[in-house]
Amino acid sequence: MTYFLKTALTVLAVTAAPLALGSVANAQVSGIATANPTIAIARTKAFSAAYSQIGTQYKSSFDQIDARNKTLNDLRAQLDTDNNKQLTQEELDAAVRAKNPVLNLIETEENEIQRLQTPAIMAQMFAVENIFKEYSNAQQQVVSDKKIGVILSPDAFIYAPPQTDVTDAITTVLDTRVPTVSTTPPAQWQPQRNTVSLHQQLQQLLVASARTQAAQQQQQPPAAQPSSR
Repeated sequence: MTYFLKTALTVLAVTAAPLALGSVANAQVSGIATANPTIAIARTKAFSAAYSQIGTQYKSSFDQIDARNKTLNDLRAQLDTDNNKQLTQEELDAAVRAKNPVLNLIETEENEIQRLQTPAIMAQMFAVENIFKEYSNAQQQVVSDKKIGVILSPDAFIYAPPQTDVTDAITTVLDTRVPTVSTTPPAQWQPQRNTVSLHQQLQQLLVASARTQAAQQQQQPPAAQPSSR
């Protein structure tokens, strides 16, 4: 789902307007802002609390998923005929042609992982959907408070000063409007299509953040050992 206009024409209009329209353009540019809905939601207290609660509630399932993922990796390694730790499509095709029984074991593990993770994913999407329901209202409040004329996605800009970004302002309003959310969807509940897409973006954001933190920790020098004297 596209939340904001993102076209080459928009970029050209924003960057070229000051040259073409002088003082009028400056007034228009001052009313232009940028915001990232995914980051705005990820930074809310409701999102953090919901994911923490889900992590605790489904810890047993997550532990089982971790164990099965290790088994799955071991099984896939058996099909990695050149032992380069990368399972290629050619290697998979060769296994299919040979009717390798490992393929059935892999399918069983994948199906079980999907079964184990589905309740937690549904809980996450339910929480995300309930936060996102208020996003439009929160954004409109920021637009009114800051007298913004246009909000664009960050990648619509070639350059924008930091104060142009109102993502944190939207998060602040969301924290007021949605202090908490439920993580228990009703029976037969199904997420909306834009919820599924947003959830995927949030997962990618969390994974990227975790990798960045891990890399930063690896780069930190080891703590000094106390003197034995």
